[in-house]
Amino acid sequence: MSATRRQMLARTGATAASIAFTGAVSELFTGTATATPRPSGSGYGPLVTDPDGLLDLPRGFRYKVLSREGDRLLSGEGRVPSNHDGMAAFAGRRGRTHLVRNHENRVTAPIAVPVVPGLTYDPMGKGGCTALEVDGRGEVLGERVAIAGTAVNCAGGPTPWGTWLTCEETEDRAGTNGYTKDHGFVFEVDGADPHRTGAVPLTAMGRFQHEAVAIDPDSGIVYETEDAFDHPFGLFYRFLPEKPRGGIGSLRAGGALEAMRVPGVPDLSTVQEPGTAFDRIEWVPVPDPLADGTPIRYQDFGPKGITHAQKLEGCYWGEGCVYVVSSFAHRSEGSAADHFGQVWKYEPRRRRLTLVIVFGPDTDIDLPGESPDNICLAPSGGLMVCEDGGGAQHVFGVTPRGAVYPMARGAQNVGTPERPEWGEFAGVTFSPDGRTMYVNCYHPGTTFAVTGPWR
Repeated sequence: MSATRRQMLARTGATAASIAFTGAVSELFTGTATATPRPSGSGYGPLVTDPDGLLDLPRGFRYKVLSREGDRLLSGEGRVPSNHDGMAAFAGRRGRTHLVRNHENRVTAPIAVPVVPGLTYDPMGKGGCTALEVDGRGEVLGERVAIAGTAVNCAGGPTPWGTWLTCEETEDRAGTNGYTKDHGFVFEVDGADPHRTGAVPLTAMGRFQHEAVAIDPDSGIVYETEDAFDHPFGLFYRFLPEKPRGGIGSLRAGGALEAMRVPGVPDLSTVQEPGTAFDRIEWVPVPDPLADGTPIRYQDFGPKGITHAQKLEGCYWGEGCVYVVSSFAHRSEGSAADHFGQVWKYEPRRRRLTLVIVFGPDTDIDLPGESPDNICLAPSGGLMVCEDGGGAQHVFGVTPRGAVYPMARGAQNVGTPERPEWGEFAGVTFSPDGRTMYVNCYHPGTTFAVTGPWR
């Protein structure tokens, strides 16, 4: 699950942080069996400066660099690609963990995902995924290409059967930027055996600027967010597969793509009061899921129109609901109203959509806590939130009661002492046993494993 940009605004000192929001933070954790509340204000103490200048952590925690951009892949297929982004961890055999890592590479990326026969969609695409296999001692046993030839692989989501759905955040067509095939699809990736999934676009799930997906484990319905960069902005979709819960490759069988309509609400940004709920949510068939002539968000959904939202990013499943994040909305960019982050909850059984949290107002980008990005549920309770903004970059913990604490701080990468540059964090996830937090630094691409006295 992933959520970005100004949805959570925290200000930290050495040992504490605070957050500006209205609504019930506890709503975000109600369905997670392993997430339990901790006392308000709890954390792991102040961050200790790393003498090696890579990752500052609380006392008692330690990190290990698993992989760095430009290093040689253990498979011998080439170099570790650039722009480490969304990531998930899956249980392997004999206590091992398989990490599947996105590379949000555009055509300008310095290091492309290597082209591998049987795993490459478009040889001109520089994006894709790599897969790491880590043993119980934290040693990397393997690192290889999992899919190549895709573009701008930003986020995605895990499936109930243990694969990763990687999402292309682009709508570039064949002939654009040198691509030989259309882009804007979702691809299934098996981190343990990538050749089982290959490089097959799940075209029935739509061609648009995908961000993240979440699957209802009971019905098999896939929910999808669209992070469109231009007005009228993105839609929230659901995909009804022909073979729900069918396992690896089942999503290739096709299905029906629908977009959400909130009656009387053409733009979600206009809803500002937490707790506001809408019943009888409608799902409207998408006229042209492949967007052969017109991007889906511009298509004709009938006289009632369709519901849009700026910066629809993260979505995840819990307690029979799907949670959706709109990271921000700016009237200056075309939204109907301003906000600095919303979290919505959709209840399929009741066809009800509820605004859970509104974040804001904005803060100085040089202060810690600006522009959080990827998020994940922490085994000990609450969230881990990756920061992606100006100034120093952090991973923050957020308890179900709303207390925010610093968990990690990245090192300065490039720049001058007067104006340093920092690499954003992305792809935070935990090992299946909850004892290791994995997280990426986007640039220069670095994957860390963090261990210590996790509660």
